[in-house]
Amino acid sequence: MTGAVRGTDEADPAALYRLVGDRVRAARKSSGLTRQDLAELSGVSPRYLAKLEGGDGNISIGLLRRVALVLGQPMAELLAEDDPLAPDLAQLSQLYRNACGATRAQVFRVLDPGRLRAHKAERICLVGLRGAGKSTLGARIGADLGLPFVEMNAEIEQSAGMAVSEIIALYGPEGYRQIESEALDRILSTKRRIVLAASGGIVEEPQTFERTLAGFHTIWIKAAPGDHMDRVRAQGDTRPMAGNPRAMLQLREILKAREVSYGKADHHLDTSGRSVEQSLQDLRGLIDAQGLLAGQDG
Repeated sequence: MTGAVRGTDEADPAALYRLVGDRVRAARKSSGLTRQDLAELSGVSPRYLAKLEGGDGNISIGLLRRVALVLGQPMAELLAEDDPLAPDLAQLSQLYRNACGATRAQVFRVLDPGRLRAHKAERICLVGLRGAGKSTLGARIGADLGLPFVEMNAEIEQSAGMAVSEIIALYGPEGYRQIESEALDRILSTKRRIVLAASGGIVEEPQTFERTLAGFHTIWIKAAPGDHMDRVRAQGDTRPMAGNPRAMLQLREILKAREVSYGKADHHLDTSGRSVEQSLQDLRGLIDAQGLLAGQDG
């Protein structure tokens, strides 16, 4: 243990006490514990903890060890003269404070997936291009799992009191994306259990899509370009092909442009050449296998 504190000014042990106190306080706050919480978990009195965090001398190795165990901190790190990670942590802390919500969510997706998984609750979002089968599969799987189903465009139309085409005509694509962002926030704040079929272009606004990735178990419903077109026409919508011989080429270009963004989804499900029943079975199998609903093992 003495090696851990080598180099500390032996003429000023108070410096060591203050250093250890600062580190204990920082570790406690980082763990989300109050001083009373730490006292109860460690069996160390709140009075001693107050003196310890205040750098008030007479550090008991035995009591410090109990505190360190609760905080998950090796004693050597609490007693070491220098923290080699301190400069990096300080810089990362400042960067995180200045980051937008989408970037913060992305940080937690990488560093703490367990916390993020709990945050997603029983929320499933199907993403992908129009014609992939999001609405059909979403409604069916929602009924199968006992989860309410919401189609993003229907939610937007209901809140705006007009069709999506009218919204775009009046406010343009940017106005529509703003309304979409507000609808997403409303769903995230009010629904812990839901199957959402996102609009195909939700990836066009990176911050909205990052909040989607952070708040839902996302599944990219994939399909080949020909399947996309056939399914849209089967729904009675002939607009994609009407008077536009380049429609298929444009569809392929859109798919290519959005492929990287859609690929950020937690899971991918290819429905190419699959019937609705087959795809529904595949989707249920994916949800069960990955334990996407609260209380399941994944």
